[in-house]
Parts: sequence; structure tokens; C-alpha cells
Amino acid sequence: MRIGYARVSTLDQNPDLQEQKLREAGCERVVVERASGAKADRPELNRLLDDILRPGDTLVVWKLDRLARSLKHLIETAEMLKGRGIGFVSLTDAIDTASPGG
Repeated sequence: MRIGYARVSTLDQNPDLQEQKLREAGCERVVVERASGAKADRPELNRLLDDILRPGDTLVVWKLDRLARSLKHLIETAEMLKGRGIGFVSLTDAIDTASPGG
């Protein structure tokens, strides 16, 4: 299953564009977070990583900065996903660890 994660930093921002692009990319489910990227505590991301994603699933984000706070955080998250057998796709950054060319 392809599961999307959309994040906006403030309550004034609208996640609709991200949700639309994730659904167009085949996501059957989209989890939306309203939290600053600088915050380490993102409850919806934690729930997604801990309770929703399963081996064989693919996590899809619109852009890398929607998922990770830093390069180190991105690498740690990508390694954790790989170790659990979960693919990762960033739509605008042309990253797809679920494909041979990714």
C-alpha cells in the first residue's frame, strides 16, 4: 500500500496541494500533520511510522522537507524504513527506494 504523509508548518497553511499530489501518485491513505518541521515531536508522523506502515508498504511525501528536519534525520528515517522493508518516495525530488532505479 502507498501511504502519503503531508505536513504544513502553521495552522494558516493548507495541505490540499500536497494531499492532491499524493493521491495522484496512488496513495490510498494520506496522513496530515500540522506541526513545524523544526519540532522533533510530530505525533502524526510517529503514529504513521509506529502503527500504520507495514513491510511492503511505501511511504510517499511531496517533498523531502515535509518529512525530515535535517539531512541526518532524513538518513535515519530512510534507513529505518529500509530496515523494516518499507519503500520511500519523494515526488518532487525523484527519489524512489521501492524501485530498482530509485
